[in-house]
Amino acid sequence: MAHNPNPIETKKSGVNWKQVGLFVGLTIALSWLIDLVLVLKFGYGQYAVVFFQLQMLIPAFVAILLQRTVFKDSPLHMRTYRGRPRWFLNFYLFFTLLVAALVILITLRPDLYPVPLAGLLMPILVISLIVLLATRIASGKEAFQQAGLSGGKWTSWLLVWLAVMGFNCLNVALNMVAGFGSKSDIGPMAAAAGMDIPTYLIVGFVNTVVVGPLLGLVIAFGEEYGWRGYLQGELTKLGRIKGVLLVGVIWGIWHAPAVVMGHNYPGHPVLGPIAFLVFNLILSILLGYIMLKTGSVWQVAFAHAIINQGYQWLTIMVYAPTDPLFAFGVGLYGIAIAFLISLVVLRDRIWKQANRSSTA
Repeated sequence: MAHNPNPIETKKSGVNWKQVGLFVGLTIALSWLIDLVLVLKFGYGQYAVVFFQLQMLIPAFVAILLQRTVFKDSPLHMRTYRGRPRWFLNFYLFFTLLVAALVILITLRPDLYPVPLAGLLMPILVISLIVLLATRIASGKEAFQQAGLSGGKWTSWLLVWLAVMGFNCLNVALNMVAGFGSKSDIGPMAAAAGMDIPTYLIVGFVNTVVVGPLLGLVIAFGEEYGWRGYLQGELTKLGRIKGVLLVGVIWGIWHAPAVVMGHNYPGHPVLGPIAFLVFNLILSILLGYIMLKTGSVWQVAFAHAIINQGYQWLTIMVYAPTDPLFAFGVGLYGIAIAFLISLVVLRDRIWKQANRSSTA
């Protein structure tokens, strides 16, 4: 059986609905406030990407903050937990506040964007990754596992990458066969970068699909530690399938304002949020499965980053759907493919196993 991904899950009692309600309510309130500021100040446009990156950090920020300060029965509470992984947990809180400060500065002084504020985000991501690696080395494997930060086996990382990129490639290939879009013209982009097309493709692939998910690991961790690390660990006390599905519903609702703005399905402010909620519901099964099998929130975050960056790279470099809603990928036909995959995944016996009563 996979290692327990979260010490909160070790409790033998039922779901602590008061704590769950506080986490979900605070996470949605802060995230939707970010969306509201974006809409009122700028609307959906060039500033959205920075606002949405901050929003991705909120679930983990709230989960860590509550576990460290408010949830007195949490094994991670600051009064009782002295493990070295607390360095990363505390750094993550600071990291989120730093990105929030950048967003506030953009809101107050948009004339400074994208220079130097956009350039600051990459060094911050690199520093966060260095802090993570340094804390992991200083803490050791067992301490990280007990803090709900297990990295899992390296072979699983490779399998996750292959599986997710395979899924991305399948969807793009099906869009091409069905004629749901148009082939990308990368010639001008390669010329602008001063490269021939093969070199441009190789460099872009390495930067976006290989290095990118690692650099964006801490950003994706922001969603996955909150949804899969804390919330899934709590709600699967209802039963693993039921808990994962409930996480998916909450996750979909949390995404709704961004989808209404046109982030995933431009031009579909009504049907778009409904479709994305269903997509989140199915994706919650697949990501929840990775969490249960590997016991690693980092591998789930890695999968999340590949889904985002890998598919985006393929649509830019290979083939882009005309209407993302009526296409494969995150569209209705891609949702159907993901649903079929989830039916296979749900046959695994791990869904019938009870949550472990220890972190060993």
